Amino acid sequence: MKKYALLLVLLFQLANATEKDSLNTINPFTKYHSFLEEEDFCDACGCSASGGSMGFASMLNSNFVGIRYFNQQYKSMDGLYSNSPWYKENFNTVQVWGRIPVSEKVQVSALLPYHFHERETATGDKSISGIGDITVLAMYRLYQTHKDSTFLVHTLQLGGGIKAPTGKFNEANSGSINPSFQVGTGSWDYLLATEYIVKRKQFGLNSMLNYVIKTENQKSYRFGNQLNYAGTFFYLYEKNSFSIVPQLGFAGEVYESNCQYNQKLRNTSGDILFGKVGFEVGKDRLSFGANAMLPINQNLTGGNVEANYRWSVNLNYSL
Repeated sequence: MKKYALLLVLLFQLANATEKDSLNTINPFTKYHSFLEEEDFCDACGCSASGGSMGFASMLNSNFVGIRYFNQQYKSMDGLYSNSPWYKENFNTVQVWGRIPVSEKVQVSALLPYHFHERETATGDKSISGIGDITVLAMYRLYQTHKDSTFLVHTLQLGGGIKAPTGKFNEANSGSINPSFQVGTGSWDYLLATEYIVKRKQFGLNSMLNYVIKTENQKSYRFGNQLNYAGTFFYLYEKNSFSIVPQLGFAGEVYESNCQYNQKLRNTSGDILFGKVGFEVGKDRLSFGANAMLPINQNLTGGNVEANYRWSVNLNYSL
């Protein structure tokens, strides 16, 4: 069903894409500007902690190198009864990330995360830390309108990538209430992404859809495939070398069941819908961004895990 949904949205975007304009002001943030906040996978892993809607690119500087920190807060229920205790979980990630053009229509993004997670348990607090899984993604600009050619201007991009198992997978943690308490999946995973942007002067809407295909790791464990989607309204204000982009939108993630030894594991699938708000501000070649996400509706691991909120900050240098 999720594969059909991905195909339908892709066909809709192809049918409606007609292209985007360029900006006249000389600004390092708009030289290659494409209003990107797509490819929403952040390399925590598994069901509720994938961070799939935190974003993979900057809204201001499409070609950049930088560093980002993001935090995810969860709670999980330890027990089968309504009065079973709930325990807090705190997921933290620091990422070195960047996006580099390799041709006029192709850009390659890469990120290297470091995770440090904490959780409460009945026997005391527990923590894990380490380098996560490296992700590399290439995006191809399939269609783009000419400057001022239409009332509305459009951009359509398609892409794909790979996630390498550079993070450690702990088999003991996979059997816990929240199997996402990991720094890596231990598997090679594959990414398919599409993004469509419609814009009128300084106002615009960015919509994205991507699908993560996850494979079995050496411990015969496979996290479920993941569908991510988002829509973000934005407004670009710029004057000389100063730019600011406030943002408001929604984002969602849908997870299939995890498997072990080719058997589906109960209460490992789920879905969540977030509302999100944020901004990015840039001066000369430096930019700073922040965003926050609150759940609107969720059903994670059969109701045994609840997401509280997510937030992130980033500092980038425009290339």
